[in-house]
Amino acid sequence: MSATSRLFAGIMVLLLLAVPAWAGSMPANVKIGETAQGKVLTNAEGMSLYTFKKDVANSGKSMCNGVCAKNWPPLAVPAGFTAGDGWSEITRADGAKQLAYHGKPLYAFIKDKKAGETMGNGFKHVWALARP
Repeated sequence: MSATSRLFAGIMVLLLLAVPAWAGSMPANVKIGETAQGKVLTNAEGMSLYTFKKDVANSGKSMCNGVCAKNWPPLAVPAGFTAGDGWSEITRADGAKQLAYHGKPLYAFIKDKKAGETMGNGFKHVWALARP
């Protein structure tokens, strides 16, 4: 093995050690974003994700349907998703699959217009930013 190959291999090992354990297991449509309120889970477009206090963790159900779901769009389960490391899916009342983190379904907020906005945090005292 050449010196360059050994150096490259060493750098790769360091990079792998520097990546948090959960980073490799996140669904394809979820990222970690930085906002004025700290780190949050975001969708693929960088829009903040939220949890709804009326959703019971690990119940497999969403309490946000109809008009609620129009204002708080559910985060769809991506193709090829495999549950694990805190990630799961629920089946909504309309039959659609929704992504959940630690048993809580995830939603975006229609009034957040650009990445990093957190307009929904604390909304009506029942919505909270989803945190990594």
